[in-house]
Amino acid sequence: MRLRFQLFIFMLLRTILNTMHRMVYPFLAVFARGLGVDVTTLSLVVTVRSFAGMLGPLFAPIADKKGRKFGMLAGIVIFTFGVGLVAVYPSLYTLSAGLILALFGKYFLDPATQAYFGDRVPYEQRGTALAVAEMSWSLAFIVGVPSIAFLIARYGWSAPFPLLAMLSILMFAVIWSIVPHEDEHHEKMNNSRDGYHAVFTSIPALAGVSIALWASAANEMVNLVFGVWLEDSFGLKIAALAGDSTVIGVSELGGEGLVALTTDRLGKPRALALGLALNMIASILLPFIGRTQIGALVGLFFFYITFEYVMVSHIPMMPELVPKARATMLSLNIAGHSVGRALGALLATFIYQQFGFVFVALSAVIFNVFSLLALRRMMRS
Repeated sequence: MRLRFQLFIFMLLRTILNTMHRMVYPFLAVFARGLGVDVTTLSLVVTVRSFAGMLGPLFAPIADKKGRKFGMLAGIVIFTFGVGLVAVYPSLYTLSAGLILALFGKYFLDPATQAYFGDRVPYEQRGTALAVAEMSWSLAFIVGVPSIAFLIARYGWSAPFPLLAMLSILMFAVIWSIVPHEDEHHEKMNNSRDGYHAVFTSIPALAGVSIALWASAANEMVNLVFGVWLEDSFGLKIAALAGDSTVIGVSELGGEGLVALTTDRLGKPRALALGLALNMIASILLPFIGRTQIGALVGLFFFYITFEYVMVSHIPMMPELVPKARATMLSLNIAGHSVGRALGALLATFIYQQFGFVFVALSAVIFNVFSLLALRRMMRS
């Protein structure tokens, strides 16, 4: 019962970090106008943030060496400093720094959290358990983004950051109180290099990371420009974009629910392959059914529910590829996501502006094909 309670609490707490991460996408044009820059400039900031995320593995193995709790709390401190910068002095420079620091905080907290539950939940049940924890990702769109929209509409683009800073302080206090300092489920590593060596000498581990890379690149192609696409196509404003983000959040919540119900039963590799195939279909359909606002929302719903199914089916496999270095493995997996998001962010606005949304969607299909090939390599090793 205690573990179930902790899963629920961590789901709520991680919603705060994920809201900060996700709110940039639907409000990319809104933030750009508030800062007096164009969308391309701000999309480059998002690209830099993704590239910065590749440095996460240099720090995240601290959860293998110093303990899961230490890694979680360190992540929250970094996150608080990042959002606090923007709260105190809102500008393009502090927003850029804040986005990067908040990402570092997330990349400390997430591997430590996933490793914490990976230490405690048997592999056969891990798909369901981690699906519950990952609901924070969809809750960020269902609850977090509409809340952010309310604050921005009333008080300006920088209004969310003081609230995020206060919530992160509360998050520190909660984790300090509910996570034990002494952890009998985890034997600390003496040397972080041992963890890196274990991962980089494992073909299945490297293939698993590349799945994250290509799938995230596919998602980011659509993720970065969907708000601009909806605004360009249908003239949607802040409140409408928040509502559309809620639709996406509900679809992702559905994806996480499907993982909880099916992944452990189907088998995680089979579920992952199914999710990738369905996401490719969704990508192909999106520009064609998205000629009306309702069609666009239906297409985005299908796209995000299948992508979330991919991501949450993928995560439970990763801790088991290198059990003695779970946090290191998971941090490198997150770095794979960062590389993929950086690649997608680098290409998305250019392809959208030069060739249109159809080619954005086709690029997502190509990246998903690469993910399927990586999954095949992982299973054959």
